[in-house]
Amino acid sequence: MQIIKQACGPYETNCYILNTNKGEFIIDPGVGALEFIEKNVKNPIAILNTHGHYDHVWDNAKVKKKFNIPIYIHKLDAFFLEDPFNQGFEKSKADILVENENDIDINGITFKFHFLPGHTPGCSMIEVKGENLMFSGDFLFYRSIGRWDFPYSNAQNMKESLEKVLFYKEDFRLLPGHGEESTLQEEILHLPSWLRYFH
Repeated sequence: MQIIKQACGPYETNCYILNTNKGEFIIDPGVGALEFIEKNVKNPIAILNTHGHYDHVWDNAKVKKKFNIPIYIHKLDAFFLEDPFNQGFEKSKADILVENENDIDINGITFKFHFLPGHTPGCSMIEVKGENLMFSGDFLFYRSIGRWDFPYSNAQNMKESLEKVLFYKEDFRLLPGHGEESTLQEEILHLPSWLRYFH
């Protein structure tokens, strides 16, 4: 599998294209991502959103229309796609509302949405099964974590989600929504210091 990324928009939100032998998966098409995607896909299969903040879903509708592909997002974040804060992006509608952490087969590639609310109600990290890949969105970054002071964020949920991830034994290449990549186990080492903020 090959991964290419483009930092999009004023917040330099990472849009990823996961290139597989089945076709391409687009993760978090943000501001102006369509142009980057058009240049780098031949057989796009689906849009996967780690969460619903506008800088991660800005070009959802454009990409969906251009390629006639479905949008996957956790059901608790689907309302963000309707632009509730009037940011000005074209509204989109999710085709698949993820409800649990079961494996999801999309054209022969298996994904798992790890439900980790706090930054948003439906915030997720998306695992590519069998590839040790995790798209962490705005939950985990290189030496940092997602904010919990936005509308619809929840500090208690964020604390519980961080505590949940502390017990993950497997390692993953961690591809965050902003900034450089890391590994899950590297970031787990730093979580106890972040958890102290909640006490």
